[in-house]
Amino acid sequence: MTPDIILDTNVVLDWLVFEHASGLAIGEAVTEGRVRWIVSPAMQEELVDVLGRLLYLPTLLRWSARHAPAMAAVQAWSQPVSPPGPLPHGERLRCTDPDDQCFIDLAVARRTPWLVTRDHALRRLARRAQPLGVAVLTPEAWAESQPVPSA
Repeated sequence: MTPDIILDTNVVLDWLVFEHASGLAIGEAVTEGRVRWIVSPAMQEELVDVLGRLLYLPTLLRWSARHAPAMAAVQAWSQPVSPPGPLPHGERLRCTDPDDQCFIDLAVARRTPWLVTRDHALRRLARRAQPLGVAVLTPEAWAESQPVPSA
């Protein structure tokens, strides 16, 4: 079975818009089917909103041509899943950034092996998420944790 992965919005931007090496490595794992990128409705809504900013924010307009391809990639490669229900008391991890709560809730509820993020509020939960089966890590740390393909 293909393991699930959750990507925060900035990691998706690194992959689909800014083409950072760390984002491209994760994107390659997604498009090759080595991981399944799951998104809840709240995560999907945030991603559509942020990608839409490429079309009107002056600081992002230089990437406006990447909007349509990024949206197509989101449609092609993300796997929508239902939002999690309330978590048992011992599994509730509170994120200091309410906008990021949906990421940790989904990861814990589904015991997603990886929540990949650069966000400090989410990364502060890494130690508490580990016993629940979730590794919260940066894109670089995720890439380093993956087996090296044999030649």
